[in-house]
Parts: sequence; structure tokens; C-alpha cells
Amino acid sequence: MSDPTPTARRTVLAAGAVVLAGGALAACGSEDKPKEQTGSSPAGDGAASPAPSSGGTAKPLLKSSAVPVGGGTILKAEKLVVTQPTAGSFRCFSAVCTHQGCIVGTVANGTIDCPCHGSKFEIADGAVAHGPATRPLPEQKITVAPDGNISLA
Repeated sequence: MSDPTPTARRTVLAAGAVVLAGGALAACGSEDKPKEQTGSSPAGDGAASPAPSSGGTAKPLLKSSAVPVGGGTILKAEKLVVTQPTAGSFRCFSAVCTHQGCIVGTVANGTIDCPCHGSKFEIADGAVAHGPATRPLPEQKITVAPDGNISLA
């Protein structure tokens, strides 16, 4: 049997590569496919995605009596901060700092404070009071029921 020509060898090698690539792709078939994700935000954007409203009666986050006038309460599990800038006026913001995604740590002296890099946000509107953050905390809509329960709207 004679030695195959260079063209024949390239054809055989190319065909082998296709077969190998096809096998590798088949190994990454439907069984290994990641589950489809819905409702996620791009990584690293610093924004928190709140839980969607159930459409029915929303689960209360906390009682209005737990939010001091001129201050606020951080709900770490929900990644929210509820403030009461003036008596009877409640606001809710994401507790995720817009600088690098840390959870804010305290509410004091009219600001929501991030412990990671010192950013501070106004309790009335979430605006940046002191950097390095440059974007305000995203506001979340809430309702205050007659019984004092505060829930996401």
C-alpha cells in the first residue's frame, strides 16, 4: 500500500477533527444544559432585584412602629431599607450600595450608610450624600396598611 498524498492526509485529519468536535459537542448536550434563568439582572450592575409582588395580599415587611422618625430600618434578608424621613412618611430603597454591591450597614443622622467604602445616601430620596457611590439607591414602592404593616406594593 502506498503512502497517502498530503491532500488525502489533510482530508482525513479534517474529517477526524469534525468527528471529534461533534463528539465533544454531543457531550455538552441537553443533559448538561444549564437551567433557564428568568428575571435576572446583569452581573455587577449593583442593582437589587426585588421579589415580585404576588398580586394578592403582600406579606408585611415590618410594622411602621419599627421605623424611627428621621431614621430607618435595614431588612438584610430582603435587601431593603425602609426609612421615615418625617413622621408618617415612609420610603423604601434597595439596601444594596450602588458603588460595589455591599449591603448598607446603618441608618443614622439622616443618611443610609454603607460600611464598605463610606458611601452615604439620603433617607428621603436615596440620593448620594457622600461618595464613592455616584448613583442613588433604587426606590421600591411600598404600602402602609391602616394597621401599620408595611409591604411591597
